[in-house]
Amino acid sequence: MRRSVMVTGATSGLGLAIALRLASSGYEVIATARSEHKADRLRAAAAERGVRLSTVLLDVADASSCRQALDQVAEQSDGGPWALVNNAGIPLAGAVEDIDDEAAGRLLEVNVLAPARLARLVLPAMRRRGGGRIVNISSLGGRITAPGMGWYCAGKAALGAVNDALRMEASPAGVHVVLIEGGGYASNIWHKAADGLKELAADGRSPFVDLYRAAEAPLRAGATLPAPEPVARAVERALSAARPRARYVIGTQTRMSMIADALTPHQVSDHVKRVALGAAGSHKLVEYVARRWCRPW
Repeated sequence: MRRSVMVTGATSGLGLAIALRLASSGYEVIATARSEHKADRLRAAAAERGVRLSTVLLDVADASSCRQALDQVAEQSDGGPWALVNNAGIPLAGAVEDIDDEAAGRLLEVNVLAPARLARLVLPAMRRRGGGRIVNISSLGGRITAPGMGWYCAGKAALGAVNDALRMEASPAGVHVVLIEGGGYASNIWHKAADGLKELAADGRSPFVDLYRAAEAPLRAGATLPAPEPVARAVERALSAARPRARYVIGTQTRMSMIADALTPHQVSDHVKRVALGAAGSHKLVEYVARRWCRPW
């Protein structure tokens, strides 16, 4: 019998790569989409790849939508998915003093509360079966904070903390909880973050207008990064391993960035990060290091 895996945020970018790879590997993938139009495109992408998956409509920020989606998934699986991959997330760029409560609250709802809510909904069935997997998708931003990305990094750091607690709480029931931490890969999320900075800069009142304008182009360049297949492969490993790791850090650059940030005095790392997001007037060597290791988040 094929194992069922529910993948959230599966209609583009990393989520799409994860859903298609797992379907190609023989998992029974139940992929979520926010609209029927996006679900149609997802099924078309699967057909083009020559694989099959099913879809369910889900708005992870809506508690009732989460319950309804899990009821549908329960009907398609053994009372609930064998595994849950929490991939859905949104970006938020801007200085802390420029982000209002509503925007910060929505980010935390989608990037932190929603994964915890979905885990809470799938765990009872996993406990009854005596096993299962929950995979949470984080990023380098959960370990390294950058100027202009404070709320996004805060959300990923909080997801990591929730993941660690859930891992310890669920393991006695045979449920493995895993965190995937990747670096920068091609995704529309970069354009969304850049659009946010453009909107903040257009207001003209922020003391960070120059930074926003300088950082917009580097963020948009993130859409041309390599495809997110390494992260999709890590998700597959987390699902197939008999004893998965607690955390999978993906990519040499990601690992080196984490080490450098931990070992470098904050006065130095703070400056390099500011340069990475567009601060001018620095030495060319610093600009090279910033481009090579710190951009984009």
